[in-house]
Amino acid sequence: MGAVSNLLDSKGYDVLTVKPEQPVHEAIEQMESISAGTALVMDGGDVVGIISERDVFRKVVLEGKSIDDVTVQDIMSGNLTTVTPETPLDECMQLMTEKRIRHLPVLRDKALCGIVSIGDVVKYLVVEKDFKIKNLETYISGVM
Repeated sequence: MGAVSNLLDSKGYDVLTVKPEQPVHEAIEQMESISAGTALVMDGGDVVGIISERDVFRKVVLEGKSIDDVTVQDIMSGNLTTVTPETPLDECMQLMTEKRIRHLPVLRDKALCGIVSIGDVVKYLVVEKDFKIKNLETYISGVM
């Protein structure tokens, strides 16, 4: 089974980041411009939270707040669960399932180097399994 670094090598290392004091409407515009559903919140060089479209809906829209009056810090989720590039992908799946989260920031020595989603992990594992199945089929058909 692969590690986070294998997945990032195939999907890329780019991560959308926003600042805690940034207005939510600006963060949403940034997310929309690249079709991202989440952004990591950075304060200086530290990852301090994550914001998602779901956060905006729950903490702004459903509470009847004006999107112009809310900052990223007001609605971000903090105390993030993180992984390293060496973390096995099955461990990522277990963490996301147990904690009911969909994204894991990837840090190396506290420095941000990527993000993986549950969709990224599932897609990678399916491709990996398909590759193994094809190799086994080729081997079996060559033996017979």
